[in-house]
Amino acid sequence: MDRRMFLRGSAAVGLGAIISGCTGGLTGGSGLEGKRPNILMCVADDASYPHMGAYGCDWVNTPGFDRVAGEGILFNRAYTPNAKCAPSRACIITGRNSWQLEAAANHWCNFPAKFKTYAEALGDGGYFVGYTTKGWAPGNPGKVDGVRRLLLGKAYNAKKLEPPTRGISKTDYASNFEDFLNDRSDDKPFCFWYGSVEPHRGYEYGSGIAKGGKKIDEVDRVPKYWPDNDVVRTDMLDYAFEIDYFDKHLQRMLKLLEQRGELDNTIVVVTADNGMPFPRVKGQEYEHSNHLPLAIMWKDGIKSGGRKVDDFVSFIDFAPTFLETAGISEKASGMEKIEGRSLVGIFRSSKSGIVEKGRDHVLIGKERHDVGRPHDWGYPIRGIVKGEYLYVRNFETDRWPAGNPETGYLNTDGGATKTDILNKRRSGEDSSYWKLAFGKRGDEELYRIDKDPDCVENLAGDANFAKVKKQLNRQLVSELKKQGDPRMFGKGHVFDEYDYVDRNSKGFYERYMKGEKLNSGWVSKSDFEPAGSK
Repeated sequence: MDRRMFLRGSAAVGLGAIISGCTGGLTGGSGLEGKRPNILMCVADDASYPHMGAYGCDWVNTPGFDRVAGEGILFNRAYTPNAKCAPSRACIITGRNSWQLEAAANHWCNFPAKFKTYAEALGDGGYFVGYTTKGWAPGNPGKVDGVRRLLLGKAYNAKKLEPPTRGISKTDYASNFEDFLNDRSDDKPFCFWYGSVEPHRGYEYGSGIAKGGKKIDEVDRVPKYWPDNDVVRTDMLDYAFEIDYFDKHLQRMLKLLEQRGELDNTIVVVTADNGMPFPRVKGQEYEHSNHLPLAIMWKDGIKSGGRKVDDFVSFIDFAPTFLETAGISEKASGMEKIEGRSLVGIFRSSKSGIVEKGRDHVLIGKERHDVGRPHDWGYPIRGIVKGEYLYVRNFETDRWPAGNPETGYLNTDGGATKTDILNKRRSGEDSSYWKLAFGKRGDEELYRIDKDPDCVENLAGDANFAKVKKQLNRQLVSELKKQGDPRMFGKGHVFDEYDYVDRNSKGFYERYMKGEKLNSGWVSKSDFEPAGSK
């Protein structure tokens, strides 16, 4: 890539930062006063709403998240546009929906050179930028002048520890954050991304009970799309144990900032990239897939803390929020057109509940995630969440939603719940859970998420909801066309044609069917089923 092209928008950013630094205030029309804030973006890997203590979930222990919510804002309707690691994170860092990101709509892609990230823009604007462990991933960020592109700044991963289970990372996230702070010059605001790999699988089965002191009966409810038994509940508690671990490092980071007198002027965002790594959740486009926990604290900028906000918020809203609070205009940032809307208006308000009436819906969707279908094809979906409804359109219903049976349903991570569902079907005991998690689907789905958050009662064929379905479809298509979604113009095939850059898994279906011994890495051997499963 030509470095001059990449940095074309950077000179204006640098000038804007100089002006901001000289005045000691903020440019860009934020209406906020004082020095530019620090930014701490904390992203758990695979955690669904409402699995944080502040939402009333009793089988997790998250005092860090709960503090951020209690001293800041707890968001009740935050959604990722795409419920998979790399495309979700691409939406965060660019402020654009995944269908607006070309190859970055997909998992394991080459990140397009044209899309500058908010972290790169902030770095150009005078911020000290870095991250630990999992930033934008997995995929290839590309190079600038032969040097690997730093989408989120410099990596800080040197500090290690002995984790409590085999499935938890050895990276000492909080100590690496401390190294980052020590490297910063005192006059620079910082932007840091804390990217844990918890509660991503795999888990050490039974660790939530054995090491976390959790109990089977603490789980208040099991979603209707899984069996309610000790196997599934134990799996859920192992997931909860890793959420607790993510939160412990968050607590340490908050303490570090407090000790250095930096906490009050730091925007602390705590969320996850997509829903929990269980069947019918991560990698799909349902309520528990895309609806995620979100709390934001900024003592110097959010004057009325302790609020609970019901506005619909999308992950594409983070980038414009960070730019505005940093005093950098979108034009000066050098970023491609941002689709998201800044959250600064919500920060400045004293209201709870609905703050900005225009935030009444979000769009969601997906293209190719993990492979395991012929030709590495994806499973394209678009959807809209508005009010109490979730409406979904499935564009290639002849394909398997979670990947083909004979290659292990690769878009669902291997684990105890997945194995239990597959075993129940194989034994003839119960195939209903398999149908919900892995079976083929119709063209349209419609759910009343206020009454059916598990999304198991499809109302798309109910005449009583025909008007609602029509209205939601019309709005979905209209907005996607305005956003330039190729799938709305008969060009959706382009998403299947972008390269899949994981060499070990590229062409997995064809290679496996030819008899190659392949290690998928994220599913169990028992997940593989005969071709032609119904």
